[in-house]
Amino acid sequence: MNRVVHIPAETSKIALEDLDVSRLQSLVYETIRDAGPAGIHSDEVRRRLPDLAYSSVTARYRALLDKGLLWLPGTTRKGDSGRAQRVMVADVWGR
Repeated sequence: MNRVVHIPAETSKIALEDLDVSRLQSLVYETIRDAGPAGIHSDEVRRRLPDLAYSSVTARYRALLDKGLLWLPGTTRKGDSGRAQRVMVADVWGR
């Protein structure tokens, strides 16, 4: 006997958002990892992901830091505005 299970629309929306967040986290992480051991700052990440909104990219940094996938070496580089931006380095490049 087949049972039909109805999933509330809110649950489906939350699941879809979770999938999207995971995909975005992966894209941002791969971009930072691909920058190599010298690291990368936010403007550089955003330039490499031009089709994504500013907030879609920048909102991923904290989660990646909290998961230990990124680290901050304490260095900065000049961003597009001329102001210093923190450099981020992927975990694969050591600390």
